[in-house]
Amino acid sequence: MSVVDLVMPKMGESIMEATILKWHKQPGDPVKQDETVLEIATDKVDSEVPSTSDGIIDQLLFNVNDVVPVGAVIARIRTTTGEAVSAIHQPVSPADHYRAPEQAPREEKAVAASNGHSSSFNGNRFYSPLVLNIASSEGISMNELESIPGTGNEGRVTKKDILAYVAGRNTGSYQVHDTGKLQKAPELRPQEPAARNQPPAIASQAPATISYSGKAEIIEMDRTRRLIAEHMVRSKHTSPHVTSFSEADVTNMVQWRDKVKNEFEKREGTKITFTPLFIEAVVRCIKKYPLLNSSLDGDRIIVKKDINIGMATALPSGNLIVPVIKNADQLNLVGLAKQVNSLAEQARNNKLKPDDTQGGTFTLTNVGSFGSLMGTPIINQPQVAILAVGAIKKRPVVVESPHGDSIAIRHMMYLSMSYDHRIIDGALGATFLTAVANELENFNPEKEF
Repeated sequence: MSVVDLVMPKMGESIMEATILKWHKQPGDPVKQDETVLEIATDKVDSEVPSTSDGIIDQLLFNVNDVVPVGAVIARIRTTTGEAVSAIHQPVSPADHYRAPEQAPREEKAVAASNGHSSSFNGNRFYSPLVLNIASSEGISMNELESIPGTGNEGRVTKKDILAYVAGRNTGSYQVHDTGKLQKAPELRPQEPAARNQPPAIASQAPATISYSGKAEIIEMDRTRRLIAEHMVRSKHTSPHVTSFSEADVTNMVQWRDKVKNEFEKREGTKITFTPLFIEAVVRCIKKYPLLNSSLDGDRIIVKKDINIGMATALPSGNLIVPVIKNADQLNLVGLAKQVNSLAEQARNNKLKPDDTQGGTFTLTNVGSFGSLMGTPIINQPQVAILAVGAIKKRPVVVESPHGDSIAIRHMMYLSMSYDHRIIDGALGATFLTAVANELENFNPEKEF
């Protein structure tokens, strides 16, 4: 008889923790190797964790909805053959396994470096990627973050803790002193100017209950919809949004696709949609205007050398997810088409891996796929811009030529781009958007694939 530890698996370079959604097995249940033991979630992606061996479930060390770091032991399996994977001499509580003793500190430092913070984490204190992202967007230094009292497991700073701190800091109700201790600020009288002209803070208290006089159906948000709502509110709170609009005559592109789509699918084994064509144009323009492929960390602008294009994808549930095409600038049209179709299929079948939605540097959303002419998209933090393409419609337009103007039926499409006005001014935003429209308009009708 031996005992095997089942650990929270590593799911990508930027994934630090996961939430337990459901246990498929309970203590005493038999389990086979590769059989699903539990379901977990990171951000918006759900995954299954299989057993690493045959045996009997001995212990479950965490409960549903617990947030567990990568590398932590989450369950133990009794096997009838073989040696124990890790020696277990005494019962250990879930709190003892909340942190992987060797792996967690190393990964914490990696997250700190990627977010531009100091790698000092006040001993063994753990910070989730969400907390670090909020701290980064609010300009909270690591020393300041370490001074925030945490209400989570082992004093961990939770999302609620940091949002409450942000609200208090914005209203002047908290101050960090030289001692590093978080202290209540002196109460300000109404006439004192420090209490006025403060930016609005994210509400940390529960919203007031709304009563209904007529008939109504109350639908609880699912977990994904709650995450989307929080992400959208935080984006609007973080970035001053500006949206610019343009239109493009995409007749050449539409006619080229109609001409080659059957041959393309027969030769490459995948369909050619408009999305990879849009991505090609975006990538070319990002190379001309690299500031659109950046993020903001306090007073520092981080211009990304990798071009990772997120493509907003609707799920059958009605929710939205943004899988990412990594290094899109290194793929030809065939490669882009295969990536687009593969990620969209995986998204529809809930097969995306957590790392598939991480690392995006610019996002494209196709509102035209649902019939919309245009939209005003919300920036996908920590990016600084998102491009929406509308429905392609035939319209009579004026066509200019050396022989004079004429009216012709053309395939027209509106484009709209929202961008972070902290670092992208209207001139640059409009110039980039016009460049994308020109790329689409000047599509080569003799293009080879």
